[in-house]
Amino acid sequence: MTKKWLALAVLPIILISLLFFSVAMTADDDDSGDTTALVVDSMNLSAEVLKYKSTVEKYCKEFGIPDQVTVILAIMQVESGGKGSDVMQSSESLGQAPGSLSPDASIKQGVKYFASLIKSMKATKTDLNTAIQSYNFGGAFINYVATHGKKYSLQIASDFAKEKAGGKKVTYTNPVSDEGWRYAYGNMFYVSLVSQYLSPTVANFSDKTVKAIMTEALKYQGTPYVFGGSTPTTGFDCSGLTSWAYAKAGIKLPRTAQAQYDATQHISIKSAKAGDLVFFKGTYATSDYITHVGIYVGNMRMYNAGDPLGYANLNTAYWQVHLVGAGRIKK
Repeated sequence: MTKKWLALAVLPIILISLLFFSVAMTADDDDSGDTTALVVDSMNLSAEVLKYKSTVEKYCKEFGIPDQVTVILAIMQVESGGKGSDVMQSSESLGQAPGSLSPDASIKQGVKYFASLIKSMKATKTDLNTAIQSYNFGGAFINYVATHGKKYSLQIASDFAKEKAGGKKVTYTNPVSDEGWRYAYGNMFYVSLVSQYLSPTVANFSDKTVKAIMTEALKYQGTPYVFGGSTPTTGFDCSGLTSWAYAKAGIKLPRTAQAQYDATQHISIKSAKAGDLVFFKGTYATSDYITHVGIYVGNMRMYNAGDPLGYANLNTAYWQVHLVGAGRIKK
């Protein structure tokens, strides 16, 4: 166990008070249609992608989508990791052979294409995740979503891919797929892949309780982890952060990660919604089953007291090994 992850530990301490939840909460997913409510998580982006940021900014401005720089960089990370020449994998949209574009030409075409998707998204009153998925599926997916509720979901993406693939499945071992397969048309998990490199802001959360929790939690983003800390004055450890932030929304949590787990309704991570808690085991040696807790924010992301406090990608190998599941506040 590395020193970094030992810092996530919460040793058993005397409970401030074994309080149970006094306020019921429901939470909505964070896939709103607000195209300005995402910020890039540059700590997850490769140096190869970040070196193209100024070029992306130039073409996003040229094609009228200056608010989409973060999304374009995240797409580039998924498409190529910034490596090779056709960094946006956009040559085929011009009818050219794969990899035939220079990085500059690839970014220009990729941004131009995504701008057209944003235009269609707005015309059909669908949402940003629909446009992101359409970068992989093609523009026909926007029309499909427009006639199926106007809001992206993994189920809608799966249904579209199944129809296009005639039901044919292929092996797919990426952690975003619980079953280890996908339909043989595009990648129905594309939004989940791109979202790994985007961090939501408060504007993403439609539920007012979740907004209150995240408004408070985000005040301390970037601050160091402090073992045993439970206030802004002392700093925060994992359960100290969750108990403090939820209290600001009128929800009283027990003090430790284990006690918070014991007092929640246990659900799978696949069923989790923004505002649920997410729990982990084995992050350090202790008699407690649960050793770490974070706030689920959607799209396999959490906000937690790491070192420093901030967002984390639950699809990474470390978190996958230790993940137990999510917990929802009992009504």
